Amino acid sequence: MNPNAGWLRLSPPRIFVAGFAAIILIGSLLLMLPISNTTGKPLAFIDALFTAASATCVTGLVVKDTGTFFTTFGQVVIAALIQVGGLGFMTMATLIALVFKRRISLRERLILQEAMNQTSVEGIVGLIRKVLLYSLIIEGVCATIFAVRWSFDMPVGRAIYFGIWHAISMFNNAGFDLFGHFRSLTGYVYDPVVNFTAMFLIISGGIGFVVMSDLAEYRKRQRLTLHTKVVLSMTAALIVVGTLVIFVFEFTNPRTLGSLDWGGKLLGSLFQSVTPRTAGANTLDIASLRQATQFFIIILMFIGASPGSTGGGIKTTTFALLVGAVFSMLRGREDIVLFKYRLAQARIYKALTITLLGLLFVIGVTMILSATEDHHFLMILFETVSAFGTVGLSMGLTPDLTVVGKLVITLTMFAGRLGPLTLAYALGPKKGKELYRHPEGKMIIG
Repeated sequence: MNPNAGWLRLSPPRIFVAGFAAIILIGSLLLMLPISNTTGKPLAFIDALFTAASATCVTGLVVKDTGTFFTTFGQVVIAALIQVGGLGFMTMATLIALVFKRRISLRERLILQEAMNQTSVEGIVGLIRKVLLYSLIIEGVCATIFAVRWSFDMPVGRAIYFGIWHAISMFNNAGFDLFGHFRSLTGYVYDPVVNFTAMFLIISGGIGFVVMSDLAEYRKRQRLTLHTKVVLSMTAALIVVGTLVIFVFEFTNPRTLGSLDWGGKLLGSLFQSVTPRTAGANTLDIASLRQATQFFIIILMFIGASPGSTGGGIKTTTFALLVGAVFSMLRGREDIVLFKYRLAQARIYKALTITLLGLLFVIGVTMILSATEDHHFLMILFETVSAFGTVGLSMGLTPDLTVVGKLVITLTMFAGRLGPLTLAYALGPKKGKELYRHPEGKMIIG
């Protein structure tokens, strides 16, 4: 009997889930080693598991400060987990296969299709090559910019290390930083070089590799796909609206924008509008924001980044479909039309399913944490959505979580990175073809 038969029978979603779980477990064991932290003692398994899950799921929520608690070895382990988790373990496995000139099998292509959220396996290996190339170029260029800028604030060797580390973290929308004491980029709220480089990394990693490929080939093809148009327009709209809302709500808040000049107010509002889209870095103190702003950021975190990207959330295209459905219903139209293209009913059902599953998951986790954690409800909801959207922004709850709370948030980050629909496919029974259809019924809605 073939010992690998059980593994081979696993569906691509189940292999995808199992692969991420294995990476998290390996990362946990490495972070437990005494060499990984500054105390020289083994890290508790629950804290190592939480940190490894946060890194692999590119979230950024931390129970131990990355810059002060972990040694260089531990920080490198975290950066490696971020890179593998952001690009996907199958992408990295494909890189190894391409280096050794090994043929990519059909089953491996199906798993890559699942990992990259594609509709077919056609051209999937070519897309992976582009993913690796774009990632290397963007991270390399931005790491150099960071290193040059930070060389004015710290020794050159440390500046280069910080540049590479933060370029990996921000491109993969992870939200981890090495500045210590949970400060993130609050010391650079006025710095245009750090702000715009970080925002470029976050947006590049968040729009998705399919969109990057489409933009790179625009000069040759002279057109953009519907997917790219929707992603770019929705991303731009969310950034603009987010900037305006944060600017208005925090304008007179003395603990955030109120103490800054006009340049700082605009830059701070813009940066804080970009980062809730699963990045996790911040130049404003999240806990000091007004409740209205915090709730608005929760909405942005729930929407998240775009399909096939390093980010989480229900995705911008899902939100665009929901908005399109509302406008179509209000106008009395049967079809949802975006950029002169009609959307299939199956896409609409999928968008509704993802959104409803995400909402139910967030509600369930929030209720559990409300029972286990003695903190304000908005703080619990914020942390839950941050974990689900793999964002990493925090109002300060994460370091104070109970053991149960850490386990719940770990599972939430895992579910958020893989997506509720992928988890449902992986855990649910194998779907079969319906042999009949029920008669159509009528019911009153609204």
